[in-house]
Amino acid sequence: MLKKHLYHVTVILCCFFAVPGSGYADENESSEPPISMNEEVLKIPGDSENPAILTVTLLKPNGSGPFPLAVMNHGSSTNREKNQNHRYYRTYSAYYFLSRGYAVVLPMMRGYGGSEGKQNLNGCNQEEVGNRNAKDIAAVISYMSAQSDIDSSRIVMAGQSFGGFNTLAYGAGGDVKVKGLINFAGGGIISNCSSTLTALEKAAGHYGAKTTIPSLWFYGDNDSKFPPEISRAMYNSYTAAGGQAELVAYGRFMEDSHEMLGFPEGFKIWMPKVDAFLSKLGLPSGNVNPAYLPMDFPAPTNFAKIDDVDAVPYLNDQGRKTYKQFLEKKMPRVFVVTNRGGNISFNGGFDPLGRAMAACKKHNMPCEVYAVDDYVVWTPPNTQALAQFPPSNFAELDDIDAVPYLNDKGKDNYQKYLSAPKPKVFVISAKGSAGSFVGGPDPLGRAMGSCQKQNLKCEVYAVDDQVVWKPSSNSSLR
Repeated sequence: MLKKHLYHVTVILCCFFAVPGSGYADENESSEPPISMNEEVLKIPGDSENPAILTVTLLKPNGSGPFPLAVMNHGSSTNREKNQNHRYYRTYSAYYFLSRGYAVVLPMMRGYGGSEGKQNLNGCNQEEVGNRNAKDIAAVISYMSAQSDIDSSRIVMAGQSFGGFNTLAYGAGGDVKVKGLINFAGGGIISNCSSTLTALEKAAGHYGAKTTIPSLWFYGDNDSKFPPEISRAMYNSYTAAGGQAELVAYGRFMEDSHEMLGFPEGFKIWMPKVDAFLSKLGLPSGNVNPAYLPMDFPAPTNFAKIDDVDAVPYLNDQGRKTYKQFLEKKMPRVFVVTNRGGNISFNGGFDPLGRAMAACKKHNMPCEVYAVDDYVVWTPPNTQALAQFPPSNFAELDDIDAVPYLNDKGKDNYQKYLSAPKPKVFVISAKGSAGSFVGGPDPLGRAMGSCQKQNLKCEVYAVDDQVVWKPSSNSSLR
């Protein structure tokens, strides 16, 4: 009789708790790439007509330059006092530009992250607020342009939320050194303005009329700050006045598309568009430093629903408990399994998938990614087997008496097969041999290999929970 192969399982659990980034990230070692960003924290004078010292972070890839420059303008958190906001530098947008070979400068607005001064509100005159911030940004660019390792002829500017609005404001100044503007969910909400929509629409029109620099805009449908009626009004006003802009309206994103830039899941939305935009402008767009970016999340496979705990392969009771805990974690999150029974769950931080796979390597575990965020990405090892041996409808899976050639021991083996976890294969031979092969990356391959070693001509009877055997194949079983 065929030797039965059944993998014994153990559980390896490694959990990491962190808060996903949303412009500002919590201080933990996993919030940034595992490669030096050559960080410098500078104190740079802002607008000379209205003096204030600004806190500015400079990040650079390894090398001597001169580097093209990306200016990243931050948003405003309403969850804490402005001067308590973290210095803005742990952001996927900065990591992206580092991967493309840019130096990245991240100025803090007045009253934020250690910068002197404060934001002066002008009622519904949003345009004037942006113009004042643009003067400070201009002072930072002037300072950086004087540095020998910065190529001031190749500058691109981007910003998120309030930073996106300030980016549009800067574009209206006509700085020929800045080749392109990237607006991620840009806008501003001023407490003493009664009509944000009207104010932003008017400001966008004024900026568009004065801007000759091409721009790229990103807005989602479920933006908690600037929903489509606001973003479309701004875009229409900007372009109607003569501004050059491409709108990427990408629909819904997770719980709030306003936070798209703060999650690695957003890369698939904006990175190809930004690459194309930079290339069109004649600016670097190739990934020359891939270590600055997290691993891509695999695409959904629709193998099972994310909350179907019983569908997760290889798990024992403790593993299923671990998976339930994974479902409670904040995104980004990943759940990785191994055919030896191990499982690893990571969430938050710079690269949860990369950290998971590094842990697998450290423990010498052959890992497979089962789920990321709220969808399953796992492909069963028997997918190819089922393609080779499609369901035959010969009999119900649990009809033991229908399985040909089985003696009493073979029936016992089949009974155990029925309760075994997937992936699994059951093979039979006309000589009376039968065996189940459970777990591992290739149960079908192991089954046929065992048959070959024993000089048996075997036939596949069942794959996972499908009977695939056809009576017409009887003639081959000799």
